[in-house]
Amino acid sequence: MQAKSRPSRRRAYALLASAATLATAAALAGALPADAHTGKGHGHHSDRYQDVQLLSFNDLHGNLEPPSGSSGRVTELQADGTTKTIDAGGVEYLATHLRQARKGNKYSITAAGGDMVGASPLISGLFHDEPTIEALNKLDLDVTTVGNHEFDEGARELARLQNGGCHPTDGCYTDKKFKGADFPYLAANVLDDKTDEPILKPYWVWKKKDVKIGFIGVTLEGTPGIVSADGVKGLAFKDEVETINKYAKVLQRQGVQSIVALVHEGGFPASSAYNYDCDSAGAGSGISGPIVDIAKNVTPAVDALVTGHTHTAYVCTVDDPAGNPRMVTSAASFGRLYTDTTLTYDRRTGDIARTAVKSANHVVTRDVAKAPDMTALIGRWNTLAAPIGNRAIGYISADVNSTGTESPMGDLIADAQFAYGKELDPETDLALMNPGGVRAGLTYTAKGSEGDGVVTYAEGFTVQPFANTVNLQDFTGAQLVQVLKEQVSGSNAAAPKILQPSANLSYTLDLTKTGADRVVTDSIRLNGTAIDPAATYRVATNSFLAGGGDGFTTLGQGTGDVVGTDDLSALADYLTANSSAASPLAPPAANRITIVQ
Repeated sequence: MQAKSRPSRRRAYALLASAATLATAAALAGALPADAHTGKGHGHHSDRYQDVQLLSFNDLHGNLEPPSGSSGRVTELQADGTTKTIDAGGVEYLATHLRQARKGNKYSITAAGGDMVGASPLISGLFHDEPTIEALNKLDLDVTTVGNHEFDEGARELARLQNGGCHPTDGCYTDKKFKGADFPYLAANVLDDKTDEPILKPYWVWKKKDVKIGFIGVTLEGTPGIVSADGVKGLAFKDEVETINKYAKVLQRQGVQSIVALVHEGGFPASSAYNYDCDSAGAGSGISGPIVDIAKNVTPAVDALVTGHTHTAYVCTVDDPAGNPRMVTSAASFGRLYTDTTLTYDRRTGDIARTAVKSANHVVTRDVAKAPDMTALIGRWNTLAAPIGNRAIGYISADVNSTGTESPMGDLIADAQFAYGKELDPETDLALMNPGGVRAGLTYTAKGSEGDGVVTYAEGFTVQPFANTVNLQDFTGAQLVQVLKEQVSGSNAAAPKILQPSANLSYTLDLTKTGADRVVTDSIRLNGTAIDPAATYRVATNSFLAGGGDGFTTLGQGTGDVVGTDDLSALADYLTANSSAASPLAPPAANRITIVQ
């Protein structure tokens, strides 16, 4: 499958309300040649250098409306060292900010780092993310890489989002045929098993007059481990660095010397504040994680890396293999930030003058005028979703947060799946929920007209949008202990994935230790009793975990499988059965795992 070529467009935007931009800048070491902007110093013409604006964002996940709770806030570092939080996000505001940022920049590109769709709120997810593609078209997105969530519904559905056409099962949602994306999705390292060729375009070249900049798009090689098996069936995911280096050579042979890599893999900054100085203690020291190794090994031919996946914010420099600093950026997630990078193009060499690259993250504040076209788009899709989304499914007495090693929201989902498992089979012993499947918490304050404390189906959908099923499997006690150890060992050793347990399971997690030893085996209790290694236990999980996802290979070895309803229905039924307006459900205390650190 090949992505369609992007139609050319001419941008002309009306003056929009101005707003102060909150930002920090990070400039690479060194200075631009003296004639870069003036034409002086070496007798060259003033038009040798051309500043190109690169606007970028990542991990939108279909958040068209402003995200609620902590998902809709960013942390800002103040001059005195304190921090404050700022409400951020929503495509009505993102559109306004991007359009304002483009004003006065004749050479402007907008690119994205993947996960534009998938794990989306109801307004987008209910319609297989067609509303988000429509919104991105209106945002004038030029190009994006695929992320792991672009494969939630498989390569065929991704091709439909690119090329258009009505959904093969649900059909057309309006009287107009879905046109697909105006921009190319890039998938350089995602190959069809049969043809060994990329399933979509591997690269794309932006051109304006005599300025050319190439974009290569890759997702993390480990995508099959974090997406359902059906979503990646028939696909091979190749090494990010090898793939980028391969296509950088292809672009150079075509005469394209300026190259940007769009990489759906990320890092973990030293600060949660979007505007901290990532390079304050030396190049690259402010960020860790997989993207650092990638950035250190990607060919120097690549001039900048736009990244994502970890939902964190950073503007850092990491030295390339030649020892020269190179910009690596990420704009958090959910449309809360965008990155504004200046690439200075040298017409003489066709390359980027790296010493002049500047970049800063900016907050998508909600104190600007809403973009009317986005307001209309949201209203149109909300009208279609309202009969389903506005239905009350439960009541809560306070916010049910999704943050922390063990979260109240994760515990609530595990309790719901345990209760549903007992309905399927009274012999069900416990439930385990993967933390990555908990996409948001529940907020007490009403989002619309439903009233405070009311949980709507739309809010539940935002928490659990994947349509996984609740599955039952049998494991020995020894296997169950091994599952808990896999949270902090093997592929999860460096970045633990702590399963959220139902209320009847407890144990101690000692983070002062390393690897599997962090799970204190003697502390594991089920209904207050130690696990018997030889006994059989019936465990409820979602279908993603039941397939061995997130590095839990032992969960893929269960027996006696029973496949139940979807996980959102299990949560909705649990809330309906266990709460009312007069007796709302209190958030779980999140005290099932005792953490030593």
